[in-house]
Amino acid sequence: MINILLVDDHPSVREGTKAMIEADNQYQVTLAASGEEAIERIESSSYDLYIFDLFIDTINGIDLTKRVIAKDAEANVLIMTGFDIESHFNILMEAGAGGFISKTATKDQLLTAIKCALRKEAILTMSFLRQLRRAEAKVVVNDGDTISNISLNEKEQEVLYEAALGKTNKEIAQKLSMSQRMVEYHLTKIFTLLNVNSRGEAVAKARELRLVPSEVLTNKG
Repeated sequence: MINILLVDDHPSVREGTKAMIEADNQYQVTLAASGEEAIERIESSSYDLYIFDLFIDTINGIDLTKRVIAKDAEANVLIMTGFDIESHFNILMEAGAGGFISKTATKDQLLTAIKCALRKEAILTMSFLRQLRRAEAKVVVNDGDTISNISLNEKEQEVLYEAALGKTNKEIAQKLSMSQRMVEYHLTKIFTLLNVNSRGEAVAKARELRLVPSEVLTNKG
C-alpha cells in the first residue's frame, strides 16, 4: 500500500481528492485540514508521497515542503493549487517540490501526476507549462575579473534565432512582421549586449552562452 498525506483546508477539495486517489486501491490517503495538523503528521509518520495545497492558513505549502525535505531529502512532494504558479515556481523548486497538480485536474491527470512523482519524474499540464514560458533569456557571464548579466527580451531572441539560421535582414523582417530598420535596431542592441561586432560573432557568442541551440547552423554571413 502506498501512503499519501494530503493537506488542504477546503473540506470538499480534500474529500474529493482523497476519493479520486483511492479509486486506485493501491493508494491510502491520510488527510490534514491545517498546517498545524500537517506538521504533527509529518513529525510522527513518514509517507510515500505528500500533496500540499499551496495556500493554507498560517503554514503554506512552501513551508510544509521545507519541513518534509528537512526530515527526508528524498521525500516526494506535489503542490496542489488553483492559482498561477509562475511567481512561486523558483521558491517551490528550491524548497524541494517535485511537481504540481491543478485543483481542476481530472482523476486520470491526478493519478498520472502521482505515478510520475513516485518515479521521481515531473509532469506539467499545458496550462502550467505556458505559465513558465520565459519572456526573457538571461545569462551571467564571467570574463576574468568582470561579471556581467546579459538579458535578451523575447523579440531580440527571435531576431537572434533567425539570424543564427542564416536569414537576411529582409527575410527576418518578413518572418517576424517588422521593418528591416527594426531588425537592424535589434541586431545592433544584440551586438552591444554580447560585446561583438558582427552577426557571425553574435551567433557564435550566443551558441557559447546557450542563447540559441548549438545545433543551429548559419548558412549565410
